[in-house]
Amino acid sequence: MHITHVNLARGFRGGERQTELLIKTLAEHAPNDIAQTLVCRRDSPMRQHLQSVARLNFQAANHQLAGHFDLGGTQLVHAHDAKGVHWAYLHYRLKGTPYLITRRVDSPVKRKWFNQQCYSQASARVALSHVIKRLLEDNQCGDVTLIPSAYARLTPSPEATKSFRNDFADKFLVGHAGAMVDRHKGQRVLLQAAQKLEHQAPDIQFIFLGDGEDAETLKAESSSLSNVSWLGFKSNIADYLAGLNVFAFPSRNEGLGSVLLDVMQLGVPVIATKVGGIPDIVKHEQTGLLIPSGDADALANDIMRLRQDPALRQRLAQGATERLDHYSPQSMTAAYWHLYQTIVS
Repeated sequence: MHITHVNLARGFRGGERQTELLIKTLAEHAPNDIAQTLVCRRDSPMRQHLQSVARLNFQAANHQLAGHFDLGGTQLVHAHDAKGVHWAYLHYRLKGTPYLITRRVDSPVKRKWFNQQCYSQASARVALSHVIKRLLEDNQCGDVTLIPSAYARLTPSPEATKSFRNDFADKFLVGHAGAMVDRHKGQRVLLQAAQKLEHQAPDIQFIFLGDGEDAETLKAESSSLSNVSWLGFKSNIADYLAGLNVFAFPSRNEGLGSVLLDVMQLGVPVIATKVGGIPDIVKHEQTGLLIPSGDADALANDIMRLRQDPALRQRLAQGATERLDHYSPQSMTAAYWHLYQTIVS
């Protein structure tokens, strides 16, 4: 089977990491049965990340209209992002190739004719979480399959993690990783919690990992806080996540929040907001703690609670680990492979 994946994103975020993970695991899962092509931008980081994957070709396309006539024969197109959805639909109209869509955001599909056509003509629609599934079903574009994201099998370097911890000796580290876009990830809520705890618990240090459009503004707003450190984007993020005592994820909206799976795999307890698909992963008091969106007081209180209760931190981390089989790369890939076979046959 020849599968063509389409991801035309400019940057590299959770959706691109999941696209990579699926391509790699498919190559491992059925190396003699699968050939793959990735349609992506010429400057996509995925090209470098995936260059060693066997039987994988790349097709350049910087926009939805590009690459259609240069692409060789393929049996199926898998659209992984919004522009990829448009590309897949146009390719279907041009070549008749069936396609499926993975929807990663917890917002309704816009009621425009073109968007409705893209979703209704797809052979399958996949949602990452129950909330996305409900939104797609409400759109009445066809049946929806639930296939969650997977943890990315991150492997930290013990020496690098130890070095990171040594930089913050005797500190209780509360970390956050994600695109620095407050309207989505809610970093200001975490900064408000840091302000509340600066003098109450001076041993707590807040670590921000990542970059984005609000990074410089958020740094300026927190410049007076002695308990906040901005470390920027890290390609070896596992080295830092593994050194945290708690991971805080105060998103204002979230399709699923696959970084939570990576953190859980590394044994770090989480506090997250009860929005979007996050409750699919974080079961309150079982695999983590859930708080209302935008509630800095609740976030600060739960950080203090975890700081003062090592047994609770251990129980939550263990509870999360026990559920991770549902979110393994192998489980995700097997579900997609079954769907691919169903469509092609």
